[in-house]
Amino acid sequence: MHTNVDTLFANMWQDYVAITPSANKIHQLLGRGDDIINDHVAFRTFNHPKVNVAKLAAHLLALGYEEKGDYVFEQKKLKAKHYEHSDPTKPKVFISELLVEEFSDKLQAVVQRIVDQIDEAAVSAENFLYSGTQWKITTAEYEQLLEESEYAAWLAAWGYRPNHFTVSVNYLKGYDSLEAVNQALKDAGFRLNTSGGEIKGGRDVCLAQSSTMADKMPVEFADKTMEIPSCFYEFAERFEMANGELYTGFVAASADKIFESTNAKG
Repeated sequence: MHTNVDTLFANMWQDYVAITPSANKIHQLLGRGDDIINDHVAFRTFNHPKVNVAKLAAHLLALGYEEKGDYVFEQKKLKAKHYEHSDPTKPKVFISELLVEEFSDKLQAVVQRIVDQIDEAAVSAENFLYSGTQWKITTAEYEQLLEESEYAAWLAAWGYRPNHFTVSVNYLKGYDSLEAVNQALKDAGFRLNTSGGEIKGGRDVCLAQSSTMADKMPVEFADKTMEIPSCFYEFAERFEMANGELYTGFVAASADKIFESTNAKG
């Protein structure tokens, strides 16, 4: 496991931009050469004991992170937790897991074949959170997962890596609102996720979020290479709670729509 949190995030960023070419362009557009504060990153996994949320979180807990919030997504059949570092300037981390047993026997069988191919030692290896896939699946298996769960299909194709980084709008120079950020992105030709509206949430829930739609990149499946959605960039504006402190959690209703930034179907 990593011993330095900054090294971990630097390595994850390099992996992320390699399959999300729009991220560097957005970084340049919004940052104008300055550093951008990263609000959070998010991971996906299966609720299998070998690779569940707890296994991914172990990498973070060893670096000073603490478990904070719990979330349930009934329609997508997911559960999630978020983690915060003792140093509030470090990015928050949101980890979700697919409730595999709530799906068909067919989907469960494909997931089991995936998990069987993962070496136990790989899960605790230093690079696990940006290791990608340690398995092979066919395009037919990918399409089969896609029929039941966009989330499962994405995870099976891309594996363990952040599916998004998030610009903290609160600390972004030159922009006074998420609306202004969205307008700049649209003016530059980036496509936003409009599921549930361009902006999910708002001041009333102390968190407003938007995101691009994922880039499309080639994936080498067992039988052929196919271009599918990779990762996306999110933008978050946080508001003060009644006690005057900035809200640090997440809003399930908004996150539910953000998941759809990697949708492959229409």
